Amino acid sequence: MTITIENLYKRFGKNHVLKGVNLSVEPGRIYAILGPNGSGKTTMIKSILGMVIPDQGEISVLDRPIKHGWKYRKQIDYLPQIANFPPNIKVQELIDMIKDLRNSTSAEEELIDLFGLEPFLDKKLSTLSGGTKQKVNIVLTFMFDSPLIILDEPTTGLDPWALIRLKELIQKEKANGKTILITSHIMQFVEEIANEIVYLLEGEIYFKGGIGKLLDQTNEINFEHAIAALTTKKP
Repeated sequence: MTITIENLYKRFGKNHVLKGVNLSVEPGRIYAILGPNGSGKTTMIKSILGMVIPDQGEISVLDRPIKHGWKYRKQIDYLPQIANFPPNIKVQELIDMIKDLRNSTSAEEELIDLFGLEPFLDKKLSTLSGGTKQKVNIVLTFMFDSPLIILDEPTTGLDPWALIRLKELIQKEKANGKTILITSHIMQFVEEIANEIVYLLEGEIYFKGGIGKLLDQTNEINFEHAIAALTTKKP
């Protein structure tokens, strides 16, 4: 398995955010991690990344426990929901800085061309629009060849043309055997690319499976309505 989560618990003060989460993520598939605000999605992802320390439970990435380790993170490419770039640094300078930090082979030129970023390489990040910053964020995420990719709201600010490019890029990486975890509030995007839906509700995994299984379980014919039904039909 690419990721294995066993009996994961986490609370912040009196707020129990994760309540015994168990999840197995198979290689070479695209998983959409969904759920309403406060369901535990971000906490689970940050636990995988080592940014949050669980109160209880075990996480393994690429068949190795992550507890007391950090080198596994080199096998993960992560796109955060909000990327806080230094405002006065230029786009090319940021790309070069990340390359130096990762000390790994990169393929940024193809991605720069794919998202039309050539005219912006010599511009400071503070002068860019939100959508252009997101394209830079995507380039920084995909320019390394890691087996696991985690994308937190990757479509934010993207125009339709860039969104098509992103979907093509995700499918290309899947075809190359990558495992991809995605959070998104755009259900059409999820429906088009996801192999598996993992739906969290009140700190627990309420549903895991393909879209067909979801439609059957909720007795809905529309994916968006099926996702909404998961919340309303919870006992």
